[in-house]
Amino acid sequence: MHSNKINEFLEKKKSATQGGGQDRIKAQHDKGKLTARERINLLLDEGSFVEIDALTTHHYHEYDMQKKKFYNDGVVGGYGTIHNRQVYVFAYDFTILGGTLSQMGAKKITKLMDHATRNGCPIVGIADSGGARIQEGILSLDGFADIFYHNELASGVVPQITASIGPSAGGAVYSPAMTDFVIMVDKAATMFVTGPDVVKTVLGEEVSFDELGGAMTHGTKSGVAHFVAKNEYECMDYIKTLLSYIPQNSTEEPPRIKSDDDPNRLDHNLINLKPEDSLKPYDMKPIILSILDNNNFFEIHELFAQNVVVGFGRMNGRTVGIVANQPMYLAGALDIDSSNKAARFIRFCDSYGIPIITLVDTPGYMPGTNQEHNGIIRHGSKLLYSYCEATVPKITIVIGKAYGGAYIAMGSKNLRTDINYAWPTAQIAVLGSEGAVKIMNRKELANSDDPEALKKQLVDEFTEKFANPYVAASHGTIDTVIDPAETRPMLIKALEMLSNKRDKQLPRKHGNINL
Repeated sequence: MHSNKINEFLEKKKSATQGGGQDRIKAQHDKGKLTARERINLLLDEGSFVEIDALTTHHYHEYDMQKKKFYNDGVVGGYGTIHNRQVYVFAYDFTILGGTLSQMGAKKITKLMDHATRNGCPIVGIADSGGARIQEGILSLDGFADIFYHNELASGVVPQITASIGPSAGGAVYSPAMTDFVIMVDKAATMFVTGPDVVKTVLGEEVSFDELGGAMTHGTKSGVAHFVAKNEYECMDYIKTLLSYIPQNSTEEPPRIKSDDDPNRLDHNLINLKPEDSLKPYDMKPIILSILDNNNFFEIHELFAQNVVVGFGRMNGRTVGIVANQPMYLAGALDIDSSNKAARFIRFCDSYGIPIITLVDTPGYMPGTNQEHNGIIRHGSKLLYSYCEATVPKITIVIGKAYGGAYIAMGSKNLRTDINYAWPTAQIAVLGSEGAVKIMNRKELANSDDPEALKKQLVDEFTEKFANPYVAASHGTIDTVIDPAETRPMLIKALEMLSNKRDKQLPRKHGNINL
């Protein structure tokens, strides 16, 4: 008698692994895409996946839906390990009704999110979905709303990562946007609130799926995608690398590994990476690579707002977050996009106890009507707010120019930064020498017989007085001027000194960041 029951169970179990059936699995493969289960197995350690809710089905009967019942109901989910650390994972299954979200699919996802927050483990969502299931109407929309609410509950408690490997439209895009990191696969992933057809109908604009909401669009223009992967395999590698730098939850320390890179290593060539002429562009990344363990830097948002560089590295085996101006782009000036990019990264680091190291070389906030009219004041304030708010260890090094409001915004001392260093090449002032002289000495220059000679003399005087780090050091705003060769050891010593830092905010519900 029991054998019948067991056979029935085995039949259902087998059926649950078939998704929408072999034809639909073949159609997914023919598009060059993996199935939901294949993706989960690619991400997790081999044999570690344990499925939850494999036998869920929808309970809807209108529109002949009783003939379209499949186990799993469009979402495969469960838990497993990545490099032996537990994670929760769910993947939309495009072979079942186009991966559309049903009431039961949403229940499955929010159940996993509850597990993740209670057990303090990251959650990874793999998106490949036609959006809300139209036949279920309000129940599907309610499902999305539940997921959004759980995204907010988990935010800052456990890391949330989205891999976008297919379509996401309408409500389906907002859950990824509420997660911490989004990886999109080039030529496979699309995300948009309204598709090309609606855009054409409403606005008369002709636009392709990829141009409107493809991976490169979101990687370079909107900043929705933190990473653009060449294929699904690279996408999963990004997730594994990302998780190796961050803790399981907000109460744990970031992972620490044994480093074979000498913490006292000097780099006498570092000073040569910065040109003597402060107006000449140079690449900040070799400086970042030099100070990090084994010259390893995992950049975030690499294609977006390239005038600021953010990402993870290690110093003496400990994870650090790097925020740096990039003089190669827009001279390292801060604009709307770079302010948003850096502020978001700083807030993530602060949520998960990751120290922030800031490298400064910026001439200021970006001028112009475009920036002013689009809200550089509002968006630029986010950078100030996030540095002030962050209670993790914060260390800043001024390498070159640090002028005006941008000097303040880039982790200056009075934003509660713990240690502020400067290279001898630092120039800390309200304005650059030429701009300052033009304002302060306007009358003298206008009345001079030789304004060019006078201007040069005044610029030289101003430069000697202000375009150096020693005035700031005399006021304690810079803790010490350091030999560039010693940058790495000095940072590591400061990180060790700050390793037990405790800093509390005044009691409040939450601040009101200017979004």
